[in-house]
Amino acid sequence: MATDSAIMEDVVMALDWTPNTNHTGLFVALAQGWYAEAGLRVKLLSVHEEDYRNSYTEANGTNPDGEYPTPCGKVAARTATFAMNSPEGCIGWNTPPPGVERPALKTVAAVLQAQTSAIVTTKDSGLERPKQLDGKVYASYAARFEGRIVQQMIKNDGGTGDYDERVLPMLGIWNTIQEGAADATWVFMSWEGVEAKMKGLELNAFYLQDYGIPYAYAPCLMTHPATLAEKPEMVRKFLKATQRGYEWAAANPEEAARILVSGAKEHNNFDLDEDMVTLSQLEVGPAYLDEDGKWGGMQKSRWDKYLDWLSDSGLLTTYMQSRTPKEGTSATLDELRAGKAGDPIPRESIDATDLFTTAFLQ
Repeated sequence: MATDSAIMEDVVMALDWTPNTNHTGLFVALAQGWYAEAGLRVKLLSVHEEDYRNSYTEANGTNPDGEYPTPCGKVAARTATFAMNSPEGCIGWNTPPPGVERPALKTVAAVLQAQTSAIVTTKDSGLERPKQLDGKVYASYAARFEGRIVQQMIKNDGGTGDYDERVLPMLGIWNTIQEGAADATWVFMSWEGVEAKMKGLELNAFYLQDYGIPYAYAPCLMTHPATLAEKPEMVRKFLKATQRGYEWAAANPEEAARILVSGAKEHNNFDLDEDMVTLSQLEVGPAYLDEDGKWGGMQKSRWDKYLDWLSDSGLLTTYMQSRTPKEGTSATLDELRAGKAGDPIPRESIDATDLFTTAFLQ
């Protein structure tokens, strides 16, 4: 039975994209009333909504006030309770340059266990290996480590890593590949990859793990350390209901797809194609769960391997990305790829257990 609405606790979950099958378990838990049963009134915040003030829809993430809201930025500001991010986004957030003060957000669950993202080109581009991206245009999300990860992949395949990284409107990046305005970008194969199949668009997919890059959990779910300290039971309740949602979605993919389509429209006024969502759900469902059929768990060894790789490859450095760089703290994306990336962050200064915890999972 749902808790009396007068004593419901509000929770804002900042998604990392518009509603898609990486998010299905959240929509399932909401639709099935499992959050309400736990006394939680959950809002799922999509990046296309006004709260993000054009960060995801304008090139370079500009807006009149010069703000650049992100899911983790909202958690840091306590305007969202949880956020989704990439593993390098988690590491980047928690390794600010000297003089930059912000809370060390913590990852509390892995959304996917399997690595399903890849750098893609179209088959008709003739770009069949990462090394062929030398001199080509990569459509970037403008993240701190992203361009250098792509650069290292190209180098690992025998290229020079000299390519054109362009920051385009994030929600339109996939379109730039389809239209030929860019040569490559980073996508989830269980989402954009499924859409491409439905359109008859053949892709070349370069998975990081196939080119010597031991990727961590993507995406992952993060929260504020104060939330963990002040509201541990709320965190446990939220994760328990969310875990139930993802495990149910894995077992009932077609019904889960219908719930996602309905929920995206009801809660975010966002239209999804049910046929595509169903195909995507069938593909991504197994990636939700570990070998024991459980959602959310993480292993220190996987985080350690990723941190080791970032360090050994020279990517674990102090500078952040900025369109208006400040000496000593930031550089442009081009400068980061060219080696102007600040001082190395000693690998021994980062303990993986400072980045994540599984203590709040059931």
